[in-house]
Amino acid sequence: MKNSNNSSTVLVAGATGFLGSEICRQLIAKNKNVKGLVRRTSDLNKVAQLKELGVETINGDLKNMGSLENSLRGVSAIISTVSSTLSRQEGDTIESVDNEGQINLINAAIAAGVSQFIYVSFCKMPGRFPLQSAKRNTEKYLAESGLNYTILQPTYFMEVWLSPALGFDYPNAKATIYGEGKNKISWIAIKDVASFAVAALDIPAAKNTVIKLGGPEALSPLEVVNIFEKTKEKKFELQFVPEEAITAQRDGAQDPLSESFAVLTLGVVKGSEIDMKNTLDDFPIQLTSVNDYARG
Repeated sequence: MKNSNNSSTVLVAGATGFLGSEICRQLIAKNKNVKGLVRRTSDLNKVAQLKELGVETINGDLKNMGSLENSLRGVSAIISTVSSTLSRQEGDTIESVDNEGQINLINAAIAAGVSQFIYVSFCKMPGRFPLQSAKRNTEKYLAESGLNYTILQPTYFMEVWLSPALGFDYPNAKATIYGEGKNKISWIAIKDVASFAVAALDIPAAKNTVIKLGGPEALSPLEVVNIFEKTKEKKFELQFVPEEAITAQRDGAQDPLSESFAVLTLGVVKGSEIDMKNTLDDFPIQLTSVNDYARG
């Protein structure tokens, strides 16, 4: 639903993804005018769901600079969640989407006179790998672009990394533990990352800054298992993958995506703690806990 008192329009790039669609939902709930950037090859059901929400869907592809010009007409702010990691189509690579594609979008935003750009990246990891190189390159380019920017660096999404797809098979009380499972991670919920992206549009403290994002508490994978065992009242069967095996996966990777995924998995082994106290002073967001997720 459009708000006649607020003619500014927010374009969400990556609108059909997990995070992008949640950002669209929250923007609509705040009565914002929302455009969702979709590709002609996007999942038609997901596009239909966006339209049902009240999102104006518009065709464009970050790999095609010309397709972005029409998409940005009348747009005052962009929130970009686009990545080639989860929803890949032909021609999508880390280089073409996460690096060149994001830079195309930034350049198109400058040309169209867009005043604000919110970029969802991820928290810094040890070492160099293709996905991190693309993210850091985009962050640097955005920070030097002259646009009013916010860079969000969330840690591991609980709905992704604590899901059956990545070995945390809680419906069947089984879990794959990477490394020893003892280092703590500030697992964050997708809807909370969406809330920060939406809030960044209007909160002065978000202007021209990098914000690290995590959940309300840091928990090791073994502590997470313990929470799920109590919640589900089932003992979990654990399978441990040694750190050496993941390192070998990284070293033997045949493509940039496989290499990046192996390094992200090594990041789970090492842990990723984010102190949210100061950030929450500026952003009045109630963070979702792993306990909440386990009960959900």
